[in-house]
Amino acid sequence: MPHLREALTDARNPDVPDVSPTPPTEQDIADFRSLHERLGDAVEQAVHGKRAVVDLVLVATVAQGHVLLEDVPGTGKTTLARAVAQALGGGIGRIQFTPDLLPSDVTGTTVFDPRDGEIRFRPGPVFAHVVLADEINRAAAKTQSALLEVMAERTVTVDGEGHRVPEPFVVIATQNPVDLDGTYRLPEAQLDRFLLRTSLGYPDAEHEIEVLRPGSTAGLVEDVKQVATPEEVAAASARLAHLHVAEPILRYVREIGVAVRTDPRVRLGVSTRGLRALVRCLQVYAAARGRHYVVPSDVQRLAEPVLAHRTVLARDALLAGHTSATVVHEALESVQPPQPDGA
Repeated sequence: MPHLREALTDARNPDVPDVSPTPPTEQDIADFRSLHERLGDAVEQAVHGKRAVVDLVLVATVAQGHVLLEDVPGTGKTTLARAVAQALGGGIGRIQFTPDLLPSDVTGTTVFDPRDGEIRFRPGPVFAHVVLADEINRAAAKTQSALLEVMAERTVTVDGEGHRVPEPFVVIATQNPVDLDGTYRLPEAQLDRFLLRTSLGYPDAEHEIEVLRPGSTAGLVEDVKQVATPEEVAAASARLAHLHVAEPILRYVREIGVAVRTDPRVRLGVSTRGLRALVRCLQVYAAARGRHYVVPSDVQRLAEPVLAHRTVLARDALLAGHTSATVVHEALESVQPPQPDGA
């Protein structure tokens, strides 16, 4: 994949300023579509019947974002995260969040080495390409906040010294419904660090029977083949950051954001950072479908998983049974999508 390797070389060389970024070529798009399909096929070996969710997680990974999986226990959230890491060929760090977990258990700490009298940094589990934050809402806010810096800056600061995490870097966090015992509600600032939120849900009848059948490969992460390298994914991410997004699409995204913000049921609307996150996802999502441009249907597909968890409803709206997903869907219905010239 020569085009992706060139992109990686430019992205990793600080001496080469990116003064004139060029959009990805047709070959770049074809290469990435092949990469995306290989990754999806590999992950599906362990996660059956959830290709749409798998695609969303892969889109977030290439878009350099993080994923929040919210569902009841036993639906395959942990399996999905491990399968993604296995297919990427990158290292995985797993953090089981509990009420007594400390911030240093997440980021790492400095230790004294009695052999030579030196104080050295011992990296925590966040120093991996894929970090599985299991049951993130079972830990106290102090520990959850340990993830904020590394999720936003990809840097861990310990004793005043910064340490970079590897690229690509994605946190796949699982969250149990907040009405279960021993769970905490995640603060809005931390929710905003997740590029998208989605749910696996229960499989349909056909796939659930396949999972139940003796000899099924469902859940067998060890059988997932490595079909890519972290360098390939980082190169694709660097190239697709310049994929063209037309002005009407950008205006469409903003109008959806404004419609959400001005909804009387909303207490905190979608931020500009949230809209930028949507645009970044749109670039990767379009390329995964073999296109070098974004269309309105891409926006309609990604708006809910990217914007809903960033939308906080007023208490009265929550008591009335409204959800942030409903608000986003109604905003999509109220905003006229851009039409092709001459339509």
